[in-house]
Amino acid sequence: MAKLETQHLYEGMYILSATLSDDARQKALDKITGGMTKRGGEVHKIFDQGRRKLAYEMEKRREGHYYLIYFSVPGASMPEMWRDYHLNEDLIRFMTLRTEKVPEKIEFPTVVV
Repeated sequence: MAKLETQHLYEGMYILSATLSDDARQKALDKITGGMTKRGGEVHKIFDQGRRKLAYEMEKRREGHYYLIYFSVPGASMPEMWRDYHLNEDLIRFMTLRTEKVPEKIEFPTVVV
């Protein structure tokens, strides 16, 4: 009998290119979340933080569209997901951390771009 792998809860910050159209940005986000569910995971909550100025210029870009995603996947899936992220041209930066719970709401200071 196959052993079920433990699911871990993660908090991921994803910065997509600000130059994408709404449709292209949604497709890029669907690609990210689809990779989570394809590997037996579940997306719990997505916080769309909108278009914001980057802390510093990255690849000649000054702005990005920020998403904070709470999801659970088997821990062994993470290296494969990170490989996919590095191949995604629309994804400027990402960071993934383990977390204990999914917050009901998140408030960020309003930044004028």
